[in-house]
Amino acid sequence: MDMKSKFNVFVIIISSVILLIGCRALNPSVMLSTGKDFKYSTFPPTQPLEYKISQNDELSFSIFSNDGFKLVDVTTLSGEGSKNISLSSGGLNYKVEFDGSVKLPLLGRTTLKGMSVREAELFLEEKYSTFYNKPYVLLEVTNRRVIIFPGSEGSAKVVALANENTTLMEALASAGGISQSGKAYNVKLIRGDLKNPEIYLVNLSTIDGVKQSDMVLQANDIIYVEPQLRIGRDVMGEILPYLTFVTTMIIFIEFISRRTP
Repeated sequence: MDMKSKFNVFVIIISSVILLIGCRALNPSVMLSTGKDFKYSTFPPTQPLEYKISQNDELSFSIFSNDGFKLVDVTTLSGEGSKNISLSSGGLNYKVEFDGSVKLPLLGRTTLKGMSVREAELFLEEKYSTFYNKPYVLLEVTNRRVIIFPGSEGSAKVVALANENTTLMEALASAGGISQSGKAYNVKLIRGDLKNPEIYLVNLSTIDGVKQSDMVLQANDIIYVEPQLRIGRDVMGEILPYLTFVTTMIIFIEFISRRTP
């Protein structure tokens, strides 16, 4: 076999390998890809300005009487709802269950899902007014968090939402911003039940995208920044073992052909 024939065989083999694995190697770190015709959720005309209580939230709950003058000890409340109130300090933690309800003293299971913290406080103050004089309720969600993939391998983070009204931009900043290999124009916000989620596409590569980045994040939102294509490095990484094998075989064939009379 002459040198030209060997070269042609080499090119054919390498081209076949690239065709077989090239598609997979273009961007193996992409997780949540969508088709070209995928219909993203439409941004509502007015964005919610407050965090909404959701299932699996943990609530720190405190209740005072007389507009905050005395703290009700909810551990000693009786079913009779006595007007005499004992003193205590601190609050108790309650979990929002799968159906959006919270089991509270005297009230039993009470639905708070979908309310802002302020709305829930006013709602509970009205409910507890049956038992106490001018009740004053304090609620705080203690486990708010979102998941952020900033666009590079191994950099995903679970970010706690320190403020009730944390926006998309603030959360990205808390995670260190969009990575150098991330696509600022392709930021996906995934929200709600993962069996039928709402998926928003946010373009942060332009000033106009800032309007969308002002979205107030909700419990368990997923922020995914799609990573850039890494064609050269990924393809070479995939074909290098094959290239080494083919090169070795050619050298071996050349060695045998020279030794054969």
